[in-house]
Amino acid sequence: MKHFIIEEKENVVHLRIARGEKYNALDGELLEEFASVLETVKETDAQLLVLSGKGDGFCAGGDLSMMKDFTDSQKYDQVMDHIEKIVTTIYTMPKVVISALHGPVVGLGLSIALAADYVVAEPDATLSMNFIGIGLAPDGGGHFWLQERLGTHRAKHFAWEGQQMRAKEAYDHKLVDIVVNGSVFEEADQIAQKWSKRPLKSMIATKQIYHQYGLDRLLQYLAKERQAQWQLRQTNDHMEGVQAFLEKRTPDFRGE
Repeated sequence: MKHFIIEEKENVVHLRIARGEKYNALDGELLEEFASVLETVKETDAQLLVLSGKGDGFCAGGDLSMMKDFTDSQKYDQVMDHIEKIVTTIYTMPKVVISALHGPVVGLGLSIALAADYVVAEPDATLSMNFIGIGLAPDGGGHFWLQERLGTHRAKHFAWEGQQMRAKEAYDHKLVDIVVNGSVFEEADQIAQKWSKRPLKSMIATKQIYHQYGLDRLLQYLAKERQAQWQLRQTNDHMEGVQAFLEKRTPDFRGE
């Protein structure tokens, strides 16, 4: 296993993204492995899953190195297949899933974090769905998760503005469920260990009742996001956004 660390601890399984030198940015290889490792985790006996990231941040989103592959529709579809598999597996997993956030949590990384049942964050965590910065719209179910937590009106504004929130502000907006004082890794583990004494079968039954009906809607959002991303990747604004990011300057968007 190249990009992940799995540790089982009594009734809790910890899954950590281990590309810390790149802020756990998600490239094609990592996404493929992510989809596969989640299937392995799903089959464990543990009833709680803690998802975290190694290094200085949870996840900086999609690796821009993938952009050159997205001129090929077959490669694009392969990547989107992996993304959709990741978020639907987390959403439907018969476990209580906790995402433990620190540092940057951006774009697709935020979509994945919000797929969890609980979002726990250190005060220094910064959350952003900043697809707009490169002329794209959210993917990974981003529209679905934001609508679930913010409502449609606020979700639109959050996506449009590329707004960055620190953990406390994100908590106030209900994007984060718990803000911890110490290390999010230790605190999330303590929370999971405490919750392991709860009637988890009851909790998981409630999750499954809600999510079995939510899954159809999530899949519809994912299909629309896949279509929209492909179209937006052909626009001048997207190409300008990527070039501006690489050149570390403000993009000159023109609505094209």
